[in-house]
Amino acid sequence: MRVVSLLPSATEILFAIGAGPEVVGITHECDYPPQAQGLARLTSSALPAIAESAEIDRHVRRSLHAGSSLYHLDTDLLERLHPDVIITQELCAVCAVSYEIVDRAARALTGDPRVISLEPSTLADVYANIMTVGELTGRQTGAAALVEGLRQREAAVLSRVASRPRPRVLLLEWTDPPMSAGHWTPGLIQAAGGDPVLAHAESNSQRLTDEDIFAADPDVIVLAPCGFDLARTREAASQLLRQPGWNELRAVACGALACVDGNAYVNRPGPRLLDTMEIFAQIFHG
Repeated sequence: MRVVSLLPSATEILFAIGAGPEVVGITHECDYPPQAQGLARLTSSALPAIAESAEIDRHVRRSLHAGSSLYHLDTDLLERLHPDVIITQELCAVCAVSYEIVDRAARALTGDPRVISLEPSTLADVYANIMTVGELTGRQTGAAALVEGLRQREAAVLSRVASRPRPRVLLLEWTDPPMSAGHWTPGLIQAAGGDPVLAHAESNSQRLTDEDIFAADPDVIVLAPCGFDLARTREAASQLLRQPGWNELRAVACGALACVDGNAYVNRPGPRLLDTMEIFAQIFHG
């Protein structure tokens, strides 16, 4: 079997269940695990290189409003790779190449690859996706073992925080403008012993106002901008704290503002979401 993964989380799943040898192509954003780094890359960003969060947001919104894709897909390379399976997503036009583009490209191929879309909105959905990818690649045993190990880690976190006080937690998936925690992230916050505020569980992240945030005045703030590593997140935090009112928030005044590598953990619905849950529990409870 020849598998193309057009989703970083799917790449992580494939390698985690032992299907790495079947993967022949990935995206430019597939940076984990290290074993995937030598594979052919089928996508590239259509956005200019921008550092500022606000400017990135403006470019993204302008592109989406115009109906333009945020990604380029190398259809000639896709043809040469002769995939049997292409794994993609319909969840977010910002996070990965859109399903429509992938489906159109697949129908134009000489072969007849199967296009699979992964649509997780909860951690349970991620477990189900792992089993689906296992069935697709004949790695059911590896998938089942992975899910069992992840469930055991989840149970350990739940047990650890069960009797602890639950801080009110605001997680921002973007900082300028502020964007709420969506999809699986509020559930991870709850599992880690926190109460998510201004969150949108099992749905898209939503824009928040400073007034919303100041009124909520959470106990803990976690910054995990989508696509940002830890260094860029810390820079986004410094910019955020230069804005009026932010330093008066309870979480900031008490030193309970944390930066997390959103690209590696929070925004990528794969096996490392259990790392995320453990990170959250450490932030909330020490």
